[in-house]
Amino acid sequence: MATIYEVAARAGVSPATVSRLFNGSFVSADKADSIRRAAAELNFTPNRTARRLRKQSSELIALLIPDVENPFFTALARGVEDRAQQAGFSLVLCNTDDDPGKEEHYLDIAASEQMAGVILTPTAGEVDLGAIAALGRPVVAVDRTTPYPVDAVKIDNRAVGIAATGALFDAGFRRVACIAGPAGIEATEERYLGWREVATARGGGDLDGFLQHANYRVDGGRSAMQRLLELPVPPDAVVTTNNLMAVGALQVLAEAGISPRELGVAVVGDLPFTTLTPDAVAQVHLPARHLGTTAAAMLLDRIGGDSQPPRTVVLRGELRAG
Repeated sequence: MATIYEVAARAGVSPATVSRLFNGSFVSADKADSIRRAAAELNFTPNRTARRLRKQSSELIALLIPDVENPFFTALARGVEDRAQQAGFSLVLCNTDDDPGKEEHYLDIAASEQMAGVILTPTAGEVDLGAIAALGRPVVAVDRTTPYPVDAVKIDNRAVGIAATGALFDAGFRRVACIAGPAGIEATEERYLGWREVATARGGGDLDGFLQHANYRVDGGRSAMQRLLELPVPPDAVVTTNNLMAVGALQVLAEAGISPRELGVAVVGDLPFTTLTPDAVAQVHLPARHLGTTAAAMLLDRIGGDSQPPRTVVLRGELRAG
């Protein structure tokens, strides 16, 4: 079935204008004629249930992310906002700090304020979408999935872990460690499984102590790198599974007088500070902004009446070797 976005494109108007017409709001006569003609040509029929819910909701979309200070999530948020504004919606940005309590609080606000939909990066806890689901509001999970039957868009995280680790072995390193994020987070586990797959197959040595969990911030990368350097037989290279942890790891190496050419570094994500981007560091670029625009498009389709079964879109990273 055609969506309001296809109707809008054919009629030469915004999706918000199509929505206003079918919700009974004023639209100029020439635009209304164009929309009705496009709808007839595309056999578009407004979803009555979705239309009723839409009239009872605001023009706001909630975006719940773990860390607004992380450039990855900043770019993701920009992608969501760009796509939402094109459709006539405004964005409410909520920073959860990967805290299930804060996540629940913001979801309750989204429900009580009758927001049109929610895009969220679920925390490590069991996310409760009950209140949103009871209102019939659409939800899209981004970067991580959720057990709830909702749309999702994510990175092929195992593949990026494999790519980052493979780059270090290709560069001649053999004892490759991994600084992973907190245990229990989907992206963390998929990325370090990619590391383990390559390290086991190509390294052939003991990986005991080579997997270090840390928080997804600079201080987490610092503490994990320090622990790796203190091992009886330290690694000769390290994969960091997010950008801010990589900054912390590079700081520790610099303070110890060790360059990334001596102890190899590969990072999943783009290093956020150009002054800390040595040529020797391999980076796996993640399409953060594309994640955001894709998630927003999926949510807007649901707001517009799309009733197909939930689907998951998987995007790939791109290795940019140092």
